[in-house]
Amino acid sequence: MQDPKRYTITAALPYTNGPVHIGHLAGVYVPADIYARFQRLQGKDVAFVCGSDEHGVPITIKAKKEGITPQQVVDKYHAIIKQSFEDFGITFDNYSRTSAKVHHDTASDFFKKLYDDGKFIEEVTEQLYDAEANQFLADRFVVGTCPKCGNEESYGDQCENCGTSHNATDLINPKSAITGAVPTLKETKHWFLPLDQYEPFLKEWILEGHKKDWKTNVYGQCKSWIDDGLRPRAVTRDLDWGIPVPVDGADGKVLYVWFDAPIGYISATKEWAEREGKDWEPYWKSDDTKLLHFIGKDNIVFHCIIFPSMLKADGSYIMPDNVPANEFLNLEGNKISTSKNWAVWLHEYLVDFPNQQDVLRYTLTANAPETKDNDFTWADFQARNNNELVAIFGNFINRVVVLTHKYYDGVVPALATFSEIDEQTLTELKAYPAVIESSLERYRFREAQQELMNVARLGNKYLADEEPWKTIKTDEERTKTVMYVALQIASALAVLSEPFLPFTSTKLRNILDVKTNVENAIQWADVSSKSVLLPAEHKINKGELLFSKIEDSQIQAQLDKLAASKLANEIANKEVTPQKDTATFDDFTKLDMRVGTIIEAEKMPKAKKLLVLKVDTGLDVRTIVSGIAESFTPEEIVGKKVTVLVNLAPRALRGVDSEGMILMTETPDGKLVFVNPDTDGVDNGATIN
Repeated sequence: MQDPKRYTITAALPYTNGPVHIGHLAGVYVPADIYARFQRLQGKDVAFVCGSDEHGVPITIKAKKEGITPQQVVDKYHAIIKQSFEDFGITFDNYSRTSAKVHHDTASDFFKKLYDDGKFIEEVTEQLYDAEANQFLADRFVVGTCPKCGNEESYGDQCENCGTSHNATDLINPKSAITGAVPTLKETKHWFLPLDQYEPFLKEWILEGHKKDWKTNVYGQCKSWIDDGLRPRAVTRDLDWGIPVPVDGADGKVLYVWFDAPIGYISATKEWAEREGKDWEPYWKSDDTKLLHFIGKDNIVFHCIIFPSMLKADGSYIMPDNVPANEFLNLEGNKISTSKNWAVWLHEYLVDFPNQQDVLRYTLTANAPETKDNDFTWADFQARNNNELVAIFGNFINRVVVLTHKYYDGVVPALATFSEIDEQTLTELKAYPAVIESSLERYRFREAQQELMNVARLGNKYLADEEPWKTIKTDEERTKTVMYVALQIASALAVLSEPFLPFTSTKLRNILDVKTNVENAIQWADVSSKSVLLPAEHKINKGELLFSKIEDSQIQAQLDKLAASKLANEIANKEVTPQKDTATFDDFTKLDMRVGTIIEAEKMPKAKKLLVLKVDTGLDVRTIVSGIAESFTPEEIVGKKVTVLVNLAPRALRGVDSEGMILMTETPDGKLVFVNPDTDGVDNGATIN
């Protein structure tokens, strides 16, 4: 699309069954915010919308677990998420929620229009049903084996391992997530969107129209879906939490959350437009609008297949120009898991690292999972801050500001004569906006941020080469020119950093006294088009550190927090063999356990697991057959002290009488170990009481 008149930018609606974590930020919200901020700096008309996704099974599961109502769950997490986004500097033009009346009305009207236009198939089908819980098992109320990848913990609507979307009845060996019972099939009526009817449109629009400009992960997943053949998709559910299906004969049914949720983008735009006195329709129905969906890879099918089919069925909406989905971000080598509390939560980060929003934004962008899953580590976070933000960006600005105040009382010096290096440096500076813009328009945010840092590197190299702290003693006129050029670079950084490091940009604008919304303020285009960004005689303010060094103790505190979460999760999920039936004291005293020593060991012929042992029990030397051959070699256990149950009735094993039992146990990772008493100085035959 050439020079769109307006931009509608959406960011995936976060589920309100928990707070936002760094995986969400890296995958969706930071790149979306960078892009929205950049377009606003270009003077573009931008509607950047999002909102809390407050329907669906995860909400009801959370409510059951916490013993509260679904409304209490969404109210709690909506407030946390909304405040976290604001504090982190995500500049939504509107952050709404799907429990809002405007959304219920918009989603209901959307469904009714498609219903009235005959776009749905109404069918009575068999759905999974939990008789014990007396309810149908939609989506995450059922788990089972994914029919595509074999993941045994796939949900009824989507496998989080391979990303495949499916119906609950597709699962192999399904079971209820509510009671654990094996579900039965029961008839129920639902409305389906016949996706197969939209295959020709999707092939032309995606496979032919966006092969070159969409990311390979997005295009590839769409192609796989289309090539496999699309099937009708149910857009209603048998649930008591959600938007009621607005037609007769649909009692007890609600809209499927993935039909309802993307309509949240439209309702959020409506809400914003009404508040601002605008018309919402051009942002969704005008061909000169560029519509973009920022999402994670697990939402590709919904935003590229299902939602576009819904919009096409309506007939009055534009299609998304791009869906720049990211891959997943891991944490310290492991997959982020909300259920296991293996995450860095945004609201907690903002408490632990006050006024350091840009450090996290920078690290997540520098390590963005744009083409493959990437890993966040606290060591990398510390290194990015200390070695790049502090040592490169912050160092350059600090030197420029300190020297300007030291030599000229904070006043930009008058320009003397440009040398070749001065002109070359300023020419190079003017090229950066176009380079950064090119990367951003191709959704390469990591690359764009690297180019921003190259501007700071340009400034550091220029100062290091020209050494104004030396020339001030020998050539004052040359020093004025050098400081003048350095201040132009600093001014450019104040503008170019705004999409990536907005809090830093504000600090730097304040230091240089070049505010954003005032007459003659420096604009993005000025960096490449104007020869002077900061004129002579302009007075700058006193400096402040843009970034502070992050200490090892701060990082260790975060690692300790993760370790505590891991330990708590292991304890909570530890599987312990249930206690056996109560034994009397007399039962126990019948057991005769002795200290013994293995004096011979050999493999049982033609037996994979068995070793034949000769054990000195102190009473005698007896033969014991033990199933430990897969864990120990005969050589390594000869001479080992062991605990022997000696009064067990003999038992013939492959023709050998086994006259006792060696006591063993198993570690959590399945390794066999001997149960040994403290046998130092204890003779064979000593009893164990």
